[in-house]
Amino acid sequence: MPRYLKKGAATATKAADDAKVRDIVTGILADVAARGDEAVRELATKFDGYNAVTYRITPQEIEDCVKACPKQVVDDIKFAQTQIRRFAEAQKAALKDIEIETLPGVILGHKNIPVNNVGCYIPGGRYPMVASAHMSVLTARVAGCKRVIACTPPTKGKPHPATIAAMHMAGADEIYLLGGVQAVAAMALGTETIKPVDMLVGPGNAYVAEAKRQLYGRVGIDLFAGPTETLVIADDTADGEMCAVDLLGQAEHGPTSPAILLTTSERVARDTMAEVERQLKTLQTGDIAGQAWRDYGEVILCDTIDEMVAEADRIASEHVEVLTANPRYFLEKLSNYGGLFLGKETNVAYGDKVIGTNHTLPTNGAARYTGGLWVGKFMKTCTYQEVTPEATAMVGEYCSRLCAIENFWGHKEQADLRVRRYGNAKAAE
Repeated sequence: MPRYLKKGAATATKAADDAKVRDIVTGILADVAARGDEAVRELATKFDGYNAVTYRITPQEIEDCVKACPKQVVDDIKFAQTQIRRFAEAQKAALKDIEIETLPGVILGHKNIPVNNVGCYIPGGRYPMVASAHMSVLTARVAGCKRVIACTPPTKGKPHPATIAAMHMAGADEIYLLGGVQAVAAMALGTETIKPVDMLVGPGNAYVAEAKRQLYGRVGIDLFAGPTETLVIADDTADGEMCAVDLLGQAEHGPTSPAILLTTSERVARDTMAEVERQLKTLQTGDIAGQAWRDYGEVILCDTIDEMVAEADRIASEHVEVLTANPRYFLEKLSNYGGLFLGKETNVAYGDKVIGTNHTLPTNGAARYTGGLWVGKFMKTCTYQEVTPEATAMVGEYCSRLCAIENFWGHKEQADLRVRRYGNAKAAE
């Protein structure tokens, strides 16, 4: 039976915090819906300290941002985008339109149609999330979306050059220097100067996540996202240093980011906890990572490999890293995870930044029922049907009787009309 060597301490306050966030977001969305650009400007000034006549980045400003990036930065962005594009294109190739004849004269099919208008949120603040531009804008472009716009907050009152460069290089049609709920609201609801989108994607803080949740239905979203989560699965072949590095590497995302070690080795568990304390003393983001580890970090000791599989599926973490002798055993057995990182040679940072898989992944247990953002999220699989006169007369008789069972008389008449028209025509022949 699993036992905790360390358990998170702060989960009791989550409900109260969620309620506070929910109320604030509701007010902001209502304000933007009512006052449009005027509300967006006031909110941008209040929250970002940035007031502008227009928040759209001009072509000249984009060019200046690209030029401000060192060549190595531009080359690295190109490398990352090449990997992400390559994998997204392979995923898209796996999405096939189909058309089959299920009965003589009955043609059914589906088409994969890109969403027309997509809005991408690229977080900023303490961490300018350059990689999120690749993951959202570029993936939407590969899907074939007609219009892809993007928002990111200012950094110290100015555009972050690498973020703007990445958005531009990924193929954004419009780039806005807007952050937070006001950015998400402007994209989803539209304003006098921003045409509304059909779908919102991209990570963000608790307020951005709540805004997407409240806007869902009015627009589509990629998924409901909370704080970044990581789960490291380790056996006796792992070592405390690597486990600690990989846990803290995700805990630095924010003070509420869960970081969990699941292991069959008490030695690895104890070594990892000691390593975490040692590394926190020198880690530049140790203030944030240390708080996350203190309040949301967990160490769970299991008796067997299969018990670790069961616990991992229960936790359903966003990121699951497998540091064991046989990592592919977990690929075969696990069913609940956002992204899986197999073996000591890979890690979550690769997936977050460069290797090609998407880093927008399900959190808060959502991995039980959904995967992360991928090219297919930007596609609508839409069905169609076409029927010959002979087939409609035959199918219509079945449909008529089935409609009568449900007392849907209008539905029944749709079927009966086809039977009368096309059944009689067949008989006349």
